Amino acid sequence: MPPPAPLVLDGGLSDRLRDQGCELSGELWTARLLADDPGQLLAAHRAYVRAGARVLITASYQASFEGLARRGVAAPAAAGLLRDSVALAREAGGPGVLVAASVGPYGAVLGDGSEYRGGYGLTEAELTAFHRRRIEALASAGPDLLALETVPEVTEARAMLRAARGCGIPVWLSYTVAGGRTRAGQPLAEAFALAAGEEQVVATGVNCCAPDEVTDAVRLAVRLTGKPAIAYPNSGELWDAARGGWYGPDRFDPALALEWRAAGAGLIGGCCRVGPARIAELAAVLRV
Repeated sequence: MPPPAPLVLDGGLSDRLRDQGCELSGELWTARLLADDPGQLLAAHRAYVRAGARVLITASYQASFEGLARRGVAAPAAAGLLRDSVALAREAGGPGVLVAASVGPYGAVLGDGSEYRGGYGLTEAELTAFHRRRIEALASAGPDLLALETVPEVTEARAMLRAARGCGIPVWLSYTVAGGRTRAGQPLAEAFALAAGEEQVVATGVNCCAPDEVTDAVRLAVRLTGKPAIAYPNSGELWDAARGGWYGPDRFDPALALEWRAAGAGLIGGCCRVGPARIAELAAVLRV
């Protein structure tokens, strides 16, 4: 008997927004539209629902109190925008669609690509305090899940899990990986083992990595945690920060989702450069 049908996640929010003509430069990235044009976020979320997504990830990945303050947004208004990200996804999804509030790593908020390196020079306590404010604001809006995503290192994963404790919302923990290790170069066994004793964690896995990294990581995550895995890789193309563009071949094959499901993935979708058309193909492959 085949494994149960996984939940289909959405794909890259920024890619859909760019296709809609949105300009996303600046440190707030997609979060800029929470204040400037929330209707564009509604439209992007709805495109993924039409494609078959049953989990929508909010536009809060790169949002922070600090980043919003630099734009002149006071803390109470910043908390309101974080809550709005959940409300917009909820409105777009409607009944039967789950909302996962995105909590990106500290490096995402810096806007310099350091989420793919880690090692920010902050202590675990400092990272915990940074993430706790964001998580509290997002949790107060009542998402179904917290997506602790694109995590590059074990220290930050510990900090994010500590920050989420007591918020009352289930979480998933998803690392960005390369060469079978975290982006900071740590063993994945060490990284996934953090979630083994965390009741609040409902899934562990990988995102924003090359598709060919997924299967082995999913197997390891399931074996070490006893929890379902999550898998939402990018297209496999590479980002050139110097020239601000992608290069290399697109390696996202929706048929690989069958392999990921067989390895234990219970939530499957896409990340950067994976748009609604690919999510529709993925949903068709999985027959969900």
